[in-house]
Amino acid sequence: FFFFKSYQLATSLQTLLTKTLKIMESEASSFESSETFAALVASTPLLEESWKVCGVADASADSNFAVNRVGGTAYVGFSGVKLGAGVDQSRRNLAPLPDELFATLCLDGADPAMVHAGLLHPFQSVYRDNLFRDQMVEIMNTSKSIVITGHSIGGAIASLLTLWHLCRLQTICSVICITFGSPMLGNESFSRVILQKRWAGHFCHVVSQHDIVPRLFFAPSCSFQFISEENKTQLFRIVLDSLGVVSRGECKSSFSPSGSYLFCTNKGVVCVDNEMVVIKLLYLTLLNGSQSSSFGDHFGYADFIRKVQWQFIENRSFMGGNIPESSYEAGITLALESLGISSHELNSEDAKEALKKAKKLGRTRNLNSANLAIGLSKINPFRAQIEWYKASCDNSVEQMGYYDSFKQRGASIRGFKVNMNRIKLGQFWDSLIDKLEANELPYDFHKRAKWVNASQFYKLIVEPLDIAEYYRTEMHLVNGHYMQHGRKRRYKIFDKWWNTENGTDHPTARSRFASSTQDSCFWAQVEEARDSLIKVRAEGDARKFIKMLEDVTKFDQYAKRLIENKEVSQDVLAKNSSYTKFIEEWKDFQS
Repeated sequence: FFFFKSYQLATSLQTLLTKTLKIMESEASSFESSETFAALVASTPLLEESWKVCGVADASADSNFAVNRVGGTAYVGFSGVKLGAGVDQSRRNLAPLPDELFATLCLDGADPAMVHAGLLHPFQSVYRDNLFRDQMVEIMNTSKSIVITGHSIGGAIASLLTLWHLCRLQTICSVICITFGSPMLGNESFSRVILQKRWAGHFCHVVSQHDIVPRLFFAPSCSFQFISEENKTQLFRIVLDSLGVVSRGECKSSFSPSGSYLFCTNKGVVCVDNEMVVIKLLYLTLLNGSQSSSFGDHFGYADFIRKVQWQFIENRSFMGGNIPESSYEAGITLALESLGISSHELNSEDAKEALKKAKKLGRTRNLNSANLAIGLSKINPFRAQIEWYKASCDNSVEQMGYYDSFKQRGASIRGFKVNMNRIKLGQFWDSLIDKLEANELPYDFHKRAKWVNASQFYKLIVEPLDIAEYYRTEMHLVNGHYMQHGRKRRYKIFDKWWNTENGTDHPTARSRFASSTQDSCFWAQVEEARDSLIKVRAEGDARKFIKMLEDVTKFDQYAKRLIENKEVSQDVLAKNSSYTKFIEEWKDFQS
């Protein structure tokens, strides 16, 4: 392992970090791997080489970054000292990431991904530096892998640059970020989008036992300007108390960890990737610290790296003397020792529960996914009954089609059952979205073909019924038209899932009409167009009159394209359908 080439090490570490997310979630695994994996990472030259280039950046007289090449790997390090001086202390709030740099970072139905505004400013300054950009282009063209690293504030800049690479660049080189004592960077949405993009394995944050900087922003009033000799004790107490409140769930922080965290002490290293467990361990490992050690550890990473490098090949023994009966408990015990927490300390049980929780949460995500698959199989008959109802409506002698038959249904048992099925299906998909947004499902759940396709089939067959019910109950007269005021958020989310995986175009030519109209909002547009035709006759404002006519004309052209491409179901062209009535009304208006 020690003789791997540098580029192989960098690529292997990124792969290991990514796979660890899955290994730690594996229900079948009976081993606690956080300590063993961390020791393996620490045994490679990557941490040592990364720390070296950070030191070179600090020592450089004319630049806030440094580049070092080792074999096929380029190390790009950022100075924490120089960049820290450039942090705008007035910008303590979270700010959205600029679209021109991070356009792909968005999360369905959630708050936008945001980062500390004061850390965003120095990153933008570095990014706009022509010398830096020229060097990065040259590095990308000549390197097999890139390690972007930084200490303190430099670590935050390294994280943002790595994120920019992942968002924008389509290169063959592997990119990984290693930070030392970096402050928290973004909010919960920022953390979650990194997980959902499957980028968590690209980030490894090294945190020493008592380093205050990674914990600093959990205290809402704290900023870099408060770090001075006079108030170190007060600051340490504020951060510890605030972190304790957040770790116990008594309040929510604006910041959330993202990526993998490598906790290092004089006893060893432990790797954790679950954000709640990271926060818990940040608190528990700080409990036996002091104002002196909290600042000393921030500048002591060279010693930590030197001590943990050989841990992987050392013989380990249990400090307590008693060997646990199971391999899992043994792994937990070794992890506690590596965190510098003795089994005799009061907080040892909390730390043990946190490590167990990390494994349990991983299993829970997979179990939830499996249970949803079972749930989907149970509700599929409801969808099948709706499909049967659609077929019978399309072949009915009334010739109204699926949409209008449901909209004008009477008090029939069949109509009642279809409506109940519609409601049950909506409840299932809403509960699925709730679990996804609560981080209770695997990170790539929304990208899995099974769920992308199932949600699309559901949307195409059921949303027309939602539209019909909306207009049947005249909700458009109360709230406004469906597209702007009535559409459920689940459908917007499913649109994005489908378009992300399949694109928005429909290049495949059809020889016959689709089983379901491919625009699930088609009938809502029909209703709006018909309503506009009624209103335009009485409209006295010339500008509104012209706008209404333009909207109706655009829809008419759009509908004709769908029909020409056979992207509608046959019920659209039924003799007594709402669309057929619209065509008649439109012709009458134009005559």
